Amino acid sequence: MDERRHSVLIGAFVVGALVVALGAALFFGGAGFGGQRDKVVMVFDGSVKGLNVGAPVALRGVTIGQVTDIQLVLTTDRAEITMIVEADLTADNVLIRGKELERRDMLDYLVENGLRAQLNMQSVLTGLLYVQMDFHPESEVVLAELDSPYAQIPTIPTELEILRRTLMSVDYAAMAEAAQGIVTGLQAFVEDEDFLALPGELRGTLAALEAASGRLDSSLARLEPELSRTLGSVGDAAAGMSDALPALSGELATALASLEEALRATRDAMGGLGRQVADDSPTLQQLGATLREVSRASRSLQGLLQTLEAQPDALLRGRRE
Repeated sequence: MDERRHSVLIGAFVVGALVVALGAALFFGGAGFGGQRDKVVMVFDGSVKGLNVGAPVALRGVTIGQVTDIQLVLTTDRAEITMIVEADLTADNVLIRGKELERRDMLDYLVENGLRAQLNMQSVLTGLLYVQMDFHPESEVVLAELDSPYAQIPTIPTELEILRRTLMSVDYAAMAEAAQGIVTGLQAFVEDEDFLALPGELRGTLAALEAASGRLDSSLARLEPELSRTLGSVGDAAAGMSDALPALSGELATALASLEEALRATRDAMGGLGRQVADDSPTLQQLGATLREVSRASRSLQGLLQTLEAQPDALLRGRRE
């Protein structure tokens, strides 16, 4: 009886242990508190060194899943190697606002709006990688041809991979050839006879300029006293002319008045003479010509007087327009 009771207790303990193990498996490997997991697949072209099974999958730094499998696929037709990474995603810590969608439709919607997967480094010291998801709407949707029932999330290369590809695309041979051509051209230019003679020509030109500058300085030094004396003489002459102009003006005015008086007397005499002498008389014609000359001289003197009154320095510098 005791043996049977003992066997029942052992059996109950074993069954209880199995139930607990099954519950733990469902909790940790399944959905946890009744949650639901989605299996996704990602294809990477580059190396996945440092990415291990169990590595976290994060969306902008928030862990939403983990890597469950890593496979290397060799395509013999194209001699191409791709890395297929499978992961489980959970929505336990993701709150959805707005329109409710089916889980598969939700993934497709996110992919259409730029959801991409990228390998990032967890720690520089360990070199371990994790899968970082974020939105990159500027990138194209590139999906690999896979025979998989799981949703595929497009991937983008890492910053290091982009840098490596950029460096690999540089034509270093062409750059080296161009640099060699530049160096050769510079060497030929420097070794040219005209270039080698240039320093001597420059020195000669500078020496000639320096000599011309010295001669100009000495010439100016010699001319300076003469220019000063000339300017002083001109100033004195102008001052004397200014002083003499009033007297000259008065004399010219007196002469002009006398000339006008003589002209009037001559005209009166001509009038009386005209009544006594015939029109075609030579004496009368000569006297008329003389009278016209005297009239022109009178006008010239009057114009000179007006000019001197307006421009006292006209005799020295000439009349201004």
